[in-house]
Amino acid sequence: MSAVFDHVEFDHHEQVVFAHDHQTGLRAIIGIHNTFLGPAAGGVRMANYANMDDALTDVLRLSRGMSYKNALAGIPLGGGKAVLIGNPKADKTPQLMQALGRAIQGLAGRYLAAEDVGMTLADMEEIALETNHVFGRDPKAGFGGEPSPMTALGVLLSIKTCVRRFMGRDDLRGVRVAVQGAGAVGADLARQLGQDGAEVLIADMDSARAQAAADAAGGQVLSVDDILCADVDVLAPCALGAILNDVTIPKLRSKIVCGAANNQLAEPRHGQALAERGILYGPDYVVNAGGIINVSYEVSGEYDATKVVEHIQRIPKTLEQIFEEAADEGLTPDVVADRMAQRLIGRS
Repeated sequence: MSAVFDHVEFDHHEQVVFAHDHQTGLRAIIGIHNTFLGPAAGGVRMANYANMDDALTDVLRLSRGMSYKNALAGIPLGGGKAVLIGNPKADKTPQLMQALGRAIQGLAGRYLAAEDVGMTLADMEEIALETNHVFGRDPKAGFGGEPSPMTALGVLLSIKTCVRRFMGRDDLRGVRVAVQGAGAVGADLARQLGQDGAEVLIADMDSARAQAAADAAGGQVLSVDDILCADVDVLAPCALGAILNDVTIPKLRSKIVCGAANNQLAEPRHGQALAERGILYGPDYVVNAGGIINVSYEVSGEYDATKVVEHIQRIPKTLEQIFEEAADEGLTPDVVADRMAQRLIGRS
């Protein structure tokens, strides 16, 4: 495994913690990137990583992205992330979740956990048995619950912003959107797109899940091999990261890329590659901030769904500002977004 300080994705992270528990088999990495604006907040992701280096790469990239996301979302939180190594369908136990809770508690509030890929609301409740530094919890206890619908709302508003800017349209009627991934966010985004009159195409590794999402959206299922190169107006990546790379970008037929997945650009240079193909890119950590905005109101102890939605409705304004600065300065949106975020977290 690469040494942390020499790792290509290490970005002056404040703290990287390797957590292990022999009895439960816990193997987790918690990355705290930046706490300039407040305690580091970000989701727990459980995945069956091929090796520890892949897990480390993911946590370093994701925690940095959370610093940028939280800053541009205008919330008083820093950036962090946790990755839990294991198969979320086969390896998850209450005891494992509780062991992770103890590891989080040991950080004394420097890291605030929430739900991410491979985790559920029930998992958050198990983690909360061992720490009070966990959010995205049961609404019956005064929390915000499942954050995916709020994430999907922010993505929907961002797609509308991109369509208005690139296509000069104020509605989505007849706009063709390919949604890659029918998980909690992708499925809800597809549903909302369908309600707004978009023509929805959706793909997922789980064909039953893809079909259910397509039925709810009034759309159709495509294969996972065809979704990225579909002839559509908008591609909405809503699965895992690094989907925009040297192999996929030349195959894209969409005018816009705007989705919920984190770290969509495999490398920073791929933002320029999209621009050279005339594709408008909505920086992912701006677009998908709805979930962490929802969590931030839980952290404040003043959760109010109406205020959360009002806050999410500010995302298009930030996106427009990024697009305007990018056009004025001849830069790509991802470069401008990074620059804005770095100023806000004290890195400029």
